[in-house]
Amino acid sequence: MALEEVVETELNRHLKAAKEWMPHEYIPWSQGRDFDGVMGGEAWEVGQSKVTPLGRISLVVNLLTEDNLPSYHHEIASMFGREGAWGTWVHRWTAEEGRHGIALRDYLLATRAVDPVALERARMDHMSAGFESDNAHSMLQSVAYVAFQELATRISHRNTGHHAGDPLCEQLLAKIANDENLHMVFYRNLLKAALEIAPDQAMQAVRDVVTDFRMPGHGMPGFERAAAQIAIGGIYNLRIHHDDVLQPVLRHLRVLEITGLGPAGLQAQQELGLFLDGLDAQATKFDERQAALLARRAAAAERKAG
Repeated sequence: MALEEVVETELNRHLKAAKEWMPHEYIPWSQGRDFDGVMGGEAWEVGQSKVTPLGRISLVVNLLTEDNLPSYHHEIASMFGREGAWGTWVHRWTAEEGRHGIALRDYLLATRAVDPVALERARMDHMSAGFESDNAHSMLQSVAYVAFQELATRISHRNTGHHAGDPLCEQLLAKIANDENLHMVFYRNLLKAALEIAPDQAMQAVRDVVTDFRMPGHGMPGFERAAAQIAIGGIYNLRIHHDDVLQPVLRHLRVLEITGLGPAGLQAQQELGLFLDGLDAQATKFDERQAALLARRAAAAERKAG
């Protein structure tokens, strides 16, 4: 395919840039102790961990998303193939993503940050449902989607660390976020090449992905409620999605500045610009609602304390 040489170049760049790190070094094993059940240990209670309620919600969403890795691997291996540079990348990406799930679960259980029974049941439910991408029908849309999604995941991990209430958790999530950033760069550079090779088709793919974007965890149990809490808490919301995910990728690729497009590409470019204007307006309304809600909560807490 036309992108094969670019894939090999980006794979080599990634392998040079990626730094080995060991998940076990970021887990406070000394905090771990037996749970109730077969080992007859102590039952889980919410007060056993220093992780904040918001941090707990976001950590579980992030981990359950990582847990569906077998479905993601199947999808990208089916789409991109298992031969040559593409195949090497697919397996390398899967190995690095697998490290994230291992590290997150070990941290959550060692620190008793989550109910282990509820976590396991949620994992079973989510993985049993599997995952099917909105973009599985199109190579270009798949590349465009992951260019944005990997950055969205990096931002989500990074902001979760900021709100977790535990410096060690923040340090672990910073390592994971760094991996996700390297994945984003790989796909972003492929998207750049696609825009040069087939500008009209790639522009339509970008338009389709941006206007109908969903995070891969959208099918997990209780996702809507968790996403609302994550949004209000400032970990991931419309403003962050617009300012920190969509705009950086689009600006880097100069998507709205590309010239020489055919009718279909030009229409897609114009529709993309209009959508971004509308999304920015929606994000502003969300910002106002969020500020009002947080102000009410602060006032209620002050009255309760007084």
